[in-house]
Amino acid sequence: MLVYLGKRLVYTIPIVIGVSIVCFMLVHIAPGDPLVSVLPPDASEQLKIQMMQAYGFDRPYYEQFFKWCLRALQGDLGTSIASGRSVTGEVLNAVRNTLLLAVVATFIGFFFGLLFGFVAGYFRNSAVDKIASILSVIGVSVPHYWLGMVLVIVFAAQLNWLPPTGAGPGGSSEWRPDWAHIRHLILPAVTMSVIPMGIVARTIRALVADILSQDFVPALRAKGLSELGIFGHVVKNAAPTALAVMGLQLGYLLGGSILIETVFSWPGTGFLLNAAIFQRDLPLLQGTILVLALFFVMLNLIVDVVQTAIDPRIQRS
Repeated sequence: MLVYLGKRLVYTIPIVIGVSIVCFMLVHIAPGDPLVSVLPPDASEQLKIQMMQAYGFDRPYYEQFFKWCLRALQGDLGTSIASGRSVTGEVLNAVRNTLLLAVVATFIGFFFGLLFGFVAGYFRNSAVDKIASILSVIGVSVPHYWLGMVLVIVFAAQLNWLPPTGAGPGGSSEWRPDWAHIRHLILPAVTMSVIPMGIVARTIRALVADILSQDFVPALRAKGLSELGIFGHVVKNAAPTALAVMGLQLGYLLGGSILIETVFSWPGTGFLLNAAIFQRDLPLLQGTILVLALFFVMLNLIVDVVQTAIDPRIQRS
């Protein structure tokens, strides 16, 4: 297992390098002036040149890239052009809020996804299966940003049960584990959980139905094993695939929350990315994308290792 883990870590290195290169180049080839948010409209050409030199934008791309990588390895992602604050500090604060939102949404989505998937798989072609399948299709099909706006209109504007925006009272960006802050978490977490719930439910339904159709299930029943014991065997066989799907969905939630966080003004990485894109804040944009990409790579590594530990049939080579 340690040898397998070492190999996976080695394989991760070129992936991280490739992600860094793509992240750097995509941001730089995008149209727009990165200094437009800090320079006045009537700025002189000399002032523009001085600002370009101060941020290093006058250097060749390869030189900017190597300096950026060296600073990133030391934990320094640069300084935000728009705010003048450390990119590392802003990204870490946003990542903390996004992780909180993604973990809560993951728990909700996976719980109901597993519930609907197992029920539909066990009672396939029944009314329960059809209802669970319809709910999962709706979850995958409905645009989450539209669903978020509908939930805001219903539960915040009309019923006045839950707050519409922010992470806490008064637009606070600091979340605390009390009811006043939990109320701000409910709507974005439920909205974000809908898509993974549908994907997990459909995947588990097909997986459970396939496992129950295999020959070993009637053999276990013929030996007198209880339905609870058979359920345990089904869970063991479904666990590796389910874990892989869940890991990927968690990664997508971490990186694809920009629309939901914008709708609910949730101070996470998606909201930060949206602001950085419109302000053309290159250091903030690069730092946020890099951190999210590294999270996704590390999450895939963890899922691979855990999946191999659970299922000995996977080759450790």
